[in-house]
Amino acid sequence: MKIQSAKGTRDFYPQVMAVRNYIVDGWKAASLRSGFEEYDGPIFEFLKMYQIKSGDEIASQLFSFTDRGGRNFAIRPEITPTLARMVNQQINALPRPIKWFSLPRLCRAERPQKGRLREFFQWNVDIIGADDILADAEVIFTAIDYLHSAGLGPDDIVVKISSRKMLSAILETIGIGPDKLDAVYAVLDKKPKLPDDTFQKMIAEQITDPAMRRRVIELMSVEAIDAIGDIVALDAAAKAAVDELRELFETLELMGIVDFVKFDIGIVRGLAYYTGVVYEIYDRRSSLRAICGGGRYNNLLKDFGGPSVPATGFGMGDAVLEILLRQKGLLTDEMLSTRNIEYFIAIAGDEFKPRAVQLTTQLRLKGLAADFSYKSTSLKKQLKAAQTANAKYTIILGSELTENNQLVVKDMATGNQEEITVEAFLKKYES
Repeated sequence: MKIQSAKGTRDFYPQVMAVRNYIVDGWKAASLRSGFEEYDGPIFEFLKMYQIKSGDEIASQLFSFTDRGGRNFAIRPEITPTLARMVNQQINALPRPIKWFSLPRLCRAERPQKGRLREFFQWNVDIIGADDILADAEVIFTAIDYLHSAGLGPDDIVVKISSRKMLSAILETIGIGPDKLDAVYAVLDKKPKLPDDTFQKMIAEQITDPAMRRRVIELMSVEAIDAIGDIVALDAAAKAAVDELRELFETLELMGIVDFVKFDIGIVRGLAYYTGVVYEIYDRRSSLRAICGGGRYNNLLKDFGGPSVPATGFGMGDAVLEILLRQKGLLTDEMLSTRNIEYFIAIAGDEFKPRAVQLTTQLRLKGLAADFSYKSTSLKKQLKAAQTANAKYTIILGSELTENNQLVVKDMATGNQEEITVEAFLKKYES
């Protein structure tokens, strides 16, 4: 019986693994550049933890199981609840602000489609313990820093930014009660993905008053922060939230990334736990789903039994990102090597194979990547194997040279060759 891989998962053959490492290594480098520390947690947690954050209905979207003790667990679909649990466990011992990042493997039980898989990797960056808008700006900067380093410019991607704090204050001013906000957010969040008649029907179910509904729809068409006051009079809470959003854009301009960002009141983020600035990153053509999403979530630690501590962060998945990088020609299989050998040891005859094995292992013990051919092949084929291995240099062992305890070291890029004694060669790598 031939067994296939599960739908929505990937087999990481060396070439696919090279792509994964390219993306993940870039994420890690950008995180470290901005002063974040890496963490991780278990691959499964108690199911209740995800229900606390996203509601009981989340169980149908997870891979969950009951263990032999009757306890309900779930394979992690995200790592933010784990982050909240871990921080709460050591909240009094951790210096603030807490600047952490993670690169977890996640699983979600949903229908696989373009840019959405059942198993994927996600880059999470969070700052906990800082209520300053500068923290929101810094996590956005970190995302853009990575995308820019991958070759994407402001003509390629855009960060669409809004504020749940601002939107809630304005909706309450319009007359929508706090108890209705989450349901209205869920509909507004779906607006870009729905036909207009479907959206109109759904919003009418949540906002039954026609005049109130018209004002909300008019509000969601605003394209500039300064135009919000033309739709509705801003009370003190709404004005403070608008001012905070202006401050964010000023900070992003100071950071040199304002060309990457724009105000978009339609960015709502459907999850109820967002409390302030929210944003999503898209390709400029909007041909793909969001590359990244995040925002401020000041109540999450409290929801998990901890103190009320401000927090902000984002998640960026690898699936959509890979599609975009390939579309832009910034990621190709040809540009990534599955092997990176410093020295390939070639021999002019089988009698030199023991010496080749000895020299190869000597180099490895000095921390260098080195390899040789198992097969007895011609020198020409061994040089070809060195090219395939992306070797920087090939060391050639032959009868005349070996008798004098010498090597030929060939630079594979230039073709230049150097004769050197084994002792002098190894001495270069003495610690």
